[in-house]
Amino acid sequence: MFFINKTGWIFTLLAVVALSLILVSPGALAESGAMAGSIYDPGRLKPTDSRLKVKVGDEAFDFTLPAVGGEKVTLSQFRGVKNVVISFVPAAWTPVCSEQWPGYNIAKEMFDQYDAVLLGITVDNVPTLFAWTRAMGEIWFPVLSDFWPHGEVADKFGILRSDGLSERAIFIIDKKGAIRFIKINDINERPKLEVIINELKKLKD
Repeated sequence: MFFINKTGWIFTLLAVVALSLILVSPGALAESGAMAGSIYDPGRLKPTDSRLKVKVGDEAFDFTLPAVGGEKVTLSQFRGVKNVVISFVPAAWTPVCSEQWPGYNIAKEMFDQYDAVLLGITVDNVPTLFAWTRAMGEIWFPVLSDFWPHGEVADKFGILRSDGLSERAIFIIDKKGAIRFIKINDINERPKLEVIINELKKLKD
């Protein structure tokens, strides 16, 4: 059994409720502020369109990708230091993706609580991601470009779709470099934050 103090539970509950309120209206964030009128709606897509090449328990392969901030981020730099949550989203400037990542902003302290870092990855190029993330506002986690070779990292995970987009997927990798959780979400829907937090709790037990 795991033990979480009362303050931790209250904080988690409040954060999840706040996130739910923010995201209760589909498109609410994407259609507001600097992003108004800039979102491309591709319509409803095939929920999933790939075949996984990894499984829970596998050692995660290492990769290095350029970040919007100009640096390069390597997965293995977190080994022995942080749990890693990788959030793949299909494409910049689309409705669900433009809501999912800003929603993680209010959850930063929960990631900190479970000694985890979040990496956001898309197959878009860096200039596109730069403009998109600036329009979203402050994003506290590194946003990485898997543009070239196109979708190479997504393909190694087995989540590169036939149209060149990635799936909307979550991978959790522990400090030893093992894959501990995989969730390939319906590309048309946001992953639930509480699922990620519950999986991170298991790593702390």
